[in-house]
Amino acid sequence: MNDQNKQKQRPEETPKNVLGGASAANSSSGLKKLFAKRWVSPAIFMAAAAIIVTLMWIYQGSDPAQQTTAPEDTTEVTQGDEQTQGSTNEEAAVDEEEVVAIAENMKWPVASLEALQMETKFYDSSASEADKEAALIQVNNTYSPHTGIDFADPNGQPFDVLAALDGKVSHIEAHPTNGNIVEIDHGNGLVTVYQSLADIQVAEGDEVSQGDVIAKAGRSDLEKDMGVHLHFETRLDGETVNPSKYITE
Repeated sequence: MNDQNKQKQRPEETPKNVLGGASAANSSSGLKKLFAKRWVSPAIFMAAAAIIVTLMWIYQGSDPAQQTTAPEDTTEVTQGDEQTQGSTNEEAAVDEEEVVAIAENMKWPVASLEALQMETKFYDSSASEADKEAALIQVNNTYSPHTGIDFADPNGQPFDVLAALDGKVSHIEAHPTNGNIVEIDHGNGLVTVYQSLADIQVAEGDEVSQGDVIAKAGRSDLEKDMGVHLHFETRLDGETVNPSKYITE
């Protein structure tokens, strides 16, 4: 009886062991198949990276030392910009002072102002209506503001044209309407211009001193009605300015 019972039990136990082994094998095989798929490993890596980045962001956001550093850096940059701007303003102020100091020594480009007449003055927008009207010149059928001061001898005689200030002859031209032109550069953006000339006695590049004779008064087609005369201009940074603003003699 015992042997028969044992034989009966053996067939029942054997299937249990077989089923258990098959289950484990199937589970292991399933994991291998899962990891064998191409998208599984990258997905796991990206998920891990996202978790790490999130933790770092949370840590940095709660770090008081880093929160204090940012405003300090911003303040330093702002102060640097202010210092740079202040330095630029100081340089501009120095240049303006230098120009005024140089121009204060300027003289009229003629030997005797009393012996000549100021035929047409500089058009000054702040002058009276009468003075502004007198400072207009006719060009064809239009009137334009006069950009300089015209000198003429009462008897129509030529006269010497002098350098108004020390400088370097920067330009000479035979202009079709303005006549012969000489320009002298005095530095710091200050240039004097002499038009309607004759018998020019300087060349480009020449260094001249104040009072040197650079030419004779002549004629121009633009102001031919004036006869022999000198058209004198003062330019600062390319803009015409009133010579009377600088010449006080």
